[in-house]
Amino acid sequence: MNEQLSGHVSGLRISYDLGVLTEEMVAPDPFEQFGVWFAEARESSILEANAMVVSTVSHGALGEVAPSSRTVLLKDYSPLGFSFFTNLESAKSNDITANPAITLLFPWYELHRQVIISGTATLIARDAVSEYFHSRPRGSQIGAWASHQSQVLPNREILDTQYAQCVERFAEVDVIPVPDFWGGWQVVPRRIEFWQGRESRLHDRLVFQHTESNSWHLTRLSP
Repeated sequence: MNEQLSGHVSGLRISYDLGVLTEEMVAPDPFEQFGVWFAEARESSILEANAMVVSTVSHGALGEVAPSSRTVLLKDYSPLGFSFFTNLESAKSNDITANPAITLLFPWYELHRQVIISGTATLIARDAVSEYFHSRPRGSQIGAWASHQSQVLPNREILDTQYAQCVERFAEVDVIPVPDFWGGWQVVPRRIEFWQGRESRLHDRLVFQHTESNSWHLTRLSP
């Protein structure tokens, strides 16, 4: 095989030796523990600590079921859940409407850490959607109107034209209205895993599982 094509991928590796995660170290509440790690991620060299891989269940035209993933920015988190905003007619939103099961993955490579959150997505109330929408830069608000997210786009010029038309449309409008097709999803977790890389690939994996008694049970998994 051509060396440039193979890229010697099998030999790419680093040693994970930046930290440990024991049961004694972890906070008793997973949201508190996430807050600790998220603060450390924000203080690190990570470009966007709130970037997460959102995975949904996709149903094809022929009924086939497959995973579907993309990177989205976390915009809020609390004991109620983890929130992000998007076009409600996008591929991810259509997936969630058909099957609300969802997974969020925070890949904090620079810290040799990752957090995996599995749960169910529900729509965010329109008043909260409006509050966040109007906190965005004006260009992003107009972009939400201009882009038919996930739809086939013949060329870039069409998108640029749609954006220019929306700029003109709202030129005299101080407060741009929220599109009916734009909103947000809140992920209510049932499982949160904290992964800390360790030497010899003997990583720490601590998992909080939500129980029927509305509490969290902590377990350790083999790496």
